[in-house]
Amino acid sequence: MGIAYVAAREAYLGAFHAAEALLNDRTGKIAKTHRGVRSEFARLAKSEPSIDPSFTRFLAEAYELKSVADYGMQPATKITADGALEAIQTASRLVDCIEALLSREPP
Repeated sequence: MGIAYVAAREAYLGAFHAAEALLNDRTGKIAKTHRGVRSEFARLAKSEPSIDPSFTRFLAEAYELKSVADYGMQPATKITADGALEAIQTASRLVDCIEALLSREPP
């Protein structure tokens, strides 16, 4: 497994944990699975205009990168350094967005 796969995996995990933090803040609950976090985040994102819709897609697609890195599954597509960089940049934007949402005063 090359560094690009590891970098993309870590980008996913950063975004995943940020999404999990937002869900916990908004609902008081923690989803038990990656799928649960992704689906609840998608539901929440529909009602929050400051969440870029691409973040929901990113979490779903980047989960596959995590699976490849964790379980040595044959990747459907090769992850390049540019692809890993894009994953890192998207994850960073998602984390920044959630940080801003969490720092707002409650309505």
